[in-house]
Amino acid sequence: MAKYKDNSFFKTFFKRIWYFIYKYWKKFQITKWIVVIVLFFSLIFTIYLTIIAKTSHVHNLQSNLSRSTLIYDKNGTKAGGLYSQKGTYVSSQKISPNIPNAILSTEDRNFYHEHGFSVKGYGRAILLAIGNKIMGRNQISGGGSTISQQLAKNTFLSQQQTLSRKFKELFISIEIENLYSKKQIITMYMNNAYFGNGVYGVQDASRKYFGMDAKNLPVQDAAVLAGMLQNPSNNPIDHPEAAKQRRNVVLELMAENGKISKSELKNYQKLPLGTKDTFKVKDGYKYPYYFDAVINEAISKYGLTEKQIMNDGYKIYTNLDQQQQSSFQKDFKNPELFPQNAADGTKVQAASVAVNPKNGGVQAVVGGRNKDIFRGFNRATDIKRQPGSTMKPLAVYTPALENGFNYDSKLVNKKLSYGKNNYTPNNYNNQYSGKVPMYEALAQSMNAPAVWTLNKIGVNKGYESVQKFGLPVTKKDDNLALALGGLSSGVSPQQMAGAYTAFANHGQVSKPFYITKIVDSTGKTVGKHESSPSQIMSDDTAKQMTSMMMGVFDYGTGATAKPSGYQIAGKTGSTEADNSKDADATRDKWLVGYTPDVVVATWEGFDNTNSSHHLENLSGTGVNTLYKQQMEQIIPYTKQTPFKTQDAATLVKEKDKQNKHSSSKDKNDLAGKVQDFSKNVEVGAKSVAHNLIDGARSLLGR
Repeated sequence: MAKYKDNSFFKTFFKRIWYFIYKYWKKFQITKWIVVIVLFFSLIFTIYLTIIAKTSHVHNLQSNLSRSTLIYDKNGTKAGGLYSQKGTYVSSQKISPNIPNAILSTEDRNFYHEHGFSVKGYGRAILLAIGNKIMGRNQISGGGSTISQQLAKNTFLSQQQTLSRKFKELFISIEIENLYSKKQIITMYMNNAYFGNGVYGVQDASRKYFGMDAKNLPVQDAAVLAGMLQNPSNNPIDHPEAAKQRRNVVLELMAENGKISKSELKNYQKLPLGTKDTFKVKDGYKYPYYFDAVINEAISKYGLTEKQIMNDGYKIYTNLDQQQQSSFQKDFKNPELFPQNAADGTKVQAASVAVNPKNGGVQAVVGGRNKDIFRGFNRATDIKRQPGSTMKPLAVYTPALENGFNYDSKLVNKKLSYGKNNYTPNNYNNQYSGKVPMYEALAQSMNAPAVWTLNKIGVNKGYESVQKFGLPVTKKDDNLALALGGLSSGVSPQQMAGAYTAFANHGQVSKPFYITKIVDSTGKTVGKHESSPSQIMSDDTAKQMTSMMMGVFDYGTGATAKPSGYQIAGKTGSTEADNSKDADATRDKWLVGYTPDVVVATWEGFDNTNSSHHLENLSGTGVNTLYKQQMEQIIPYTKQTPFKTQDAATLVKEKDKQNKHSSSKDKNDLAGKVQDFSKNVEVGAKSVAHNLIDGARSLLGR
């Protein structure tokens, strides 16, 4: 009985719930509202997709596919181009009809009868997408893409397989159909399609695989190209057997589509693959590290996408100095300028950057030995390594000069301990002289005087100075180890070159940059560099720092890196390899040098330092050899502006000479004055004596 009552209760309860829902459904006509809401959101979605299609610059598609983004150097001379998904663009008259026949038979038989999309194929794709959503797979699968849709996807959209991308593809393909003829669309598609091995377009593909122009391609070879569209790895070079099997399938589809006869089909299928490679890669990307950096800056600073940069026909004006860039690349290919490889063959890596100190414009950059990855790792811009003693001018000696010290001030050169942790810096040779002039401490890269000086002026002043130079330091770096380049993170060669622009440009620091201006295909300037140098020290301080750093190359740690016949200033640096038993094991070697016309920063080391992969801290090896060669090839092509100061050692000698001369002159002047005084006293005494005698005679005469 209780069970029956329970069932009656639930039955009555659900009846009342249903009555309530039905009542208000009828009253407020919920069904109509649902229809209205669905229609409203469908309208909004359609408007959104239409806007995307209308603002995708479809009207520029044909011209964009036939032109490339160009890069210009500092003189406005074309330096190269960015080609991306661009082969050698050819007109329809220069393409054999066998190629579109094979492609359309395989990819889109109804191309000439549909307006950009297949209703049947598109419906199948949407149903599959919904099924994948239900199964938890955020992707679409299956066909449904016409030639127009594939062109839209390849030129305007990502390759990500999502339902939203599929709808965008639909609307853009309709816009393409509205603006272009069928002949123009298939021609653009054939020039943009990818055929493996880095080859785009039927002209370059015909050259790559068959050694002929696209206009001469026979049926059987056209079928090979068409068969590669769905899977470019099935090409005659990498997988010849798979390419042949796919070719025969395409030939069957061509026969079904009436493009070849049954007898022709059998004959073509019996033919072997006749491959021949006469394709030559375009040499427009001849400065890979520099061009990579240009692309990265266009993306990060000016908000462009890689796809826009590579395909929209921009003109990008840069600070590139082709002579400097070429010499850098030549030097990095010369193994004699580098230390020996590790025992397992691992190369010592390196990176260099040249910057114009007047404005921070990067004139040349190489980010490693061997470059084969597009937008790959660039050590000149991307590494974070300890700068070693190249930090001393920035963290110690510049703020010291700004706070009362002079280039010849005497610094304490003793082995001392500091703070609660007894931080005890050592000189490299473990020799201490008690006192040492600042210019000599810097030239010989002594550690003890540098730490003593930073402690004397206050660590915070050194920390603030490094910040002014534009280096990425944090509060963790606000300690005495900063004097020797001990950072919690690290710096790149480009950042160090930027910091040293202040010494070369009267105390004004400039942040390195590549692009001066970007102009789009319509001639409109869409980006322009506008920053200017910042004054971070007095001109006098910059001169004193330069005079001290000239000694680094005259008689200091950089003597073997001094370019023959030229005066430069700068600083060497090195860091210890912690995980090696070798006392001379070194992790990083640095050299940052400059003239009034150019700043060059170079780093050497292994990507991964360990007991079997490290440098040796031996004089005359490694970075000094490379750096000397670099500067000897760069400086002759600059204005060769002389420094407005002499090296500190010479200034001290002249100062001592003047002091001696002044001292001798003062002594002579004093002796003369004493002699004159003596004469005056003698004359006065004689006069007094004569007066006394005359007076006495006068008295006696009376």
